[in-house]
Amino acid sequence: MTRYRRSALGFTWLVLSLATAAVHAEPPVAWPDFRGPCGDGFSDATGLPWRWNEQENVIWKTPIPGRGWSSPVVHGDQVWLTTASEDGRRLSVLAVDLHSGRLIHALPVFQVAEPEPIDPTNSYASPSPVIDERHVYVHFGTYGTACIATGTGEIVWARRDFPVDHQKGPGSSPVLFEDLLIFPCDGNDVQYLVALEKTTGRTVWRTERSVDLADRHPDYRKSFSTPLLVEHAGRWQLISTAAGAVFGYDPRSGRELWRVRYGGHTQVARPVSDGQVALINTGYARPQLWAVRLGGIGDVTDTHVLWQVTRQVPIKPSPLLIGGRLYQVTDSGGILSCLDVATGAELANRRLGGNYAASPLYAEGRLYLCSEEGRTIVVAADDPLTILAENWLDDGLLASPAVAGHSLLLRGKRYLYRIGDK
Repeated sequence: MTRYRRSALGFTWLVLSLATAAVHAEPPVAWPDFRGPCGDGFSDATGLPWRWNEQENVIWKTPIPGRGWSSPVVHGDQVWLTTASEDGRRLSVLAVDLHSGRLIHALPVFQVAEPEPIDPTNSYASPSPVIDERHVYVHFGTYGTACIATGTGEIVWARRDFPVDHQKGPGSSPVLFEDLLIFPCDGNDVQYLVALEKTTGRTVWRTERSVDLADRHPDYRKSFSTPLLVEHAGRWQLISTAAGAVFGYDPRSGRELWRVRYGGHTQVARPVSDGQVALINTGYARPQLWAVRLGGIGDVTDTHVLWQVTRQVPIKPSPLLIGGRLYQVTDSGGILSCLDVATGAELANRRLGGNYAASPLYAEGRLYLCSEEGRTIVVAADDPLTILAENWLDDGLLASPAVAGHSLLLRGKRYLYRIGDK
């Protein structure tokens, strides 16, 4: 069966649902964003593996030079990811052959004379790339943004004129919408979003955050979250969490449509939405999960917040929204909970153990949760959250998993793995 899904990337992704697990008989591969075609961690791929270890179902394992927590993106037979030298002075992009694991390109993109200190848990290459049919777009926060031709490895354009004091290092990933590359710049000093023409790098719009943070300590003004594109009532919206508020923008013009105020800051988790309601994480210091009804205009804090959850809300891992249920896992202790999206009521929870930074993946009725210790727990997405498998790799996992045909791509601290039923 052939199915088409319309994406905000400006073209249509073709997904062939073939009931086979043979690695060499794959559908066309496209995983353009660190959370997939729709930016929400959902995959409609079939035949994905759910049991593996270092000796079983590892198709290849490729050493990755440097240090970086960015997730891999895929188009066709190429896998792209970013990395940085340990001292942050050299920022590079890597391309790996999907079939062999061979390193195709190792391209230095930016040299940094004096990198700022970062949090020990972060890296200088944490923002994930985005990719389309001809180009991959890499973003290193204040250190630069570039467009690279996937066919040749040539740098098409580069920008280094969006300085921002991240304090903890860069974190927000860019998104593609039609002909635009959009990313937030939320630091201690400035807070805004910018859209570049993806083919030239020319600035199309720049929008300052409208919430006044002048009375806040600079540590409480920053954010690291990646925006989400959502179609509501026939119109695209860009939903972006930041210090003090979550905003809805018109992605074509950057015009603010609505906002909801809260007290949080240092957001990491990405929003999710079903097109009617957005589920957003308010960030540090005490993260909360808020359900916001879409469709408002202006400040809708008092009218469009449907419910709030304050218990067992993660900071880093983004949630999954599947069929009226929301799944989330805590950073520490790995408490997996399932909530009713309509009410926020908890339907089930289970302690998995471990520590989590990667956002979970959903495919074929299963949840994939990758821990910093190198364990991936596969869970049935129903009550009572039955554990189907526990899979261990020698490398810790901080990047979110990607899907390539009937296989998974898992980036560890030192290696990139392709996992598939052999």
